[in-house]
Amino acid sequence: MSMYQYDYLKRYNQFLLITGIVVIAFNLRPAITSVGPLVGVIGDELGLANWSVGILTSLPLVAFAVMSPVAPKLGVRYTNEIVLIWSMIVLLAGIIIRSVPFVAFLFSGTLLIGLGIAVSNVLLPGVIKERFPNRVALMTSVYATAMGLVAALASGISVPLANIAGVGWELSLAFWGLPTIAGIVIWIYFVKQRRSADEVRVQYVAASDVRMWKSRLAWEVALFLGLQAFLYYVIIAWLPQILQDYGTSQELAGWLLSYSQFIGLPVGFLLPVMAGKLRSQSMLTVGICVLAFIGTVGLLLGQSSFTMYASVTLIGIASGGLFPLALAFLGMRASDARQAAELSGMAQALGYFLAAIGPILIGYLNDITQSWQLPLITLLIVSALMTIAGYGAGRNRTVGDEYATMSGKNAE
Repeated sequence: MSMYQYDYLKRYNQFLLITGIVVIAFNLRPAITSVGPLVGVIGDELGLANWSVGILTSLPLVAFAVMSPVAPKLGVRYTNEIVLIWSMIVLLAGIIIRSVPFVAFLFSGTLLIGLGIAVSNVLLPGVIKERFPNRVALMTSVYATAMGLVAALASGISVPLANIAGVGWELSLAFWGLPTIAGIVIWIYFVKQRRSADEVRVQYVAASDVRMWKSRLAWEVALFLGLQAFLYYVIIAWLPQILQDYGTSQELAGWLLSYSQFIGLPVGFLLPVMAGKLRSQSMLTVGICVLAFIGTVGLLLGQSSFTMYASVTLIGIASGGLFPLALAFLGMRASDARQAAELSGMAQALGYFLAAIGPILIGYLNDITQSWQLPLITLLIVSALMTIAGYGAGRNRTVGDEYATMSGKNAE
């Protein structure tokens, strides 16, 4: 093989790898975000109460919490590439099963969707670190932006898809199985080029240090991640229904949810870069949390078109920036790779379990009050707690600093 052919093949493989990462990112949110605009139709057709419809968003989050500590071990044993392929297969099966209009299929398919997304969600950053060791920040921004872009698109086109030629909500949700097929095909190519399981195993660090659960900073990071996820998935699940009850059409409500995600994409891309240039991220985090608080106040106090659009804009900007910032804290608040793995496992397990409560709780509060006043007041409380946790998580210190303090006290 000539040098020219070698360079061409290397560039081709790199391009295909970037494409594969982006395609996996395409699959990490639309199966969830496409449900929100259709929850009213699904609930009416299948006779579900609001709290049970909220399970459609919460079940994947429970899977996230359960699978976060397990996924890295699967990647070690079978390699990341093979596990990514199987996660896409599980996701595809879940999307197909969920599209069958029976309650049992609806919830069992949703659980499979959560399991498939959870595994890919955990492994993809590891793939980026392995394949692009000198471009981790750039590739993380690329895949996070790709994830947010398709998530926003899914929210916007769910209702139009359902209304086209009487397709219905079933095929509208089933549409998002197509990107999973693309992910499976692309990653089969990379299985042949993977490292051996033994090579990968050497790089794996187990997250088992119980000291992490005694660290105040670790708890602040975990609570911040969980509370921002609580807010995000409540918005995904219930914002369209809130707007419809305020008088907007089903289709417009779906597009407003989509808009709220699109408007946050630039913030989500730039905020981690800004955070990395600051010694402390506490005030930056507080500022973003305040936007979420003000946006929720707007939904609570006003139902005019201007107030709704302004509130959706503020909430979209806030939620678009909070998630990447929470991910950045997983690395910034750790002293080394081992601590980063421990903090990530703890924060995602605890955080997504907390987030899973959100859609169900908000749906239940709406059921018992028949209004959105108490649910929105609850979101205000969550936003206030998130601000406190975010201030602590943004402090210029690491869990390693707290470990040293613990060791000093024990020595005394």
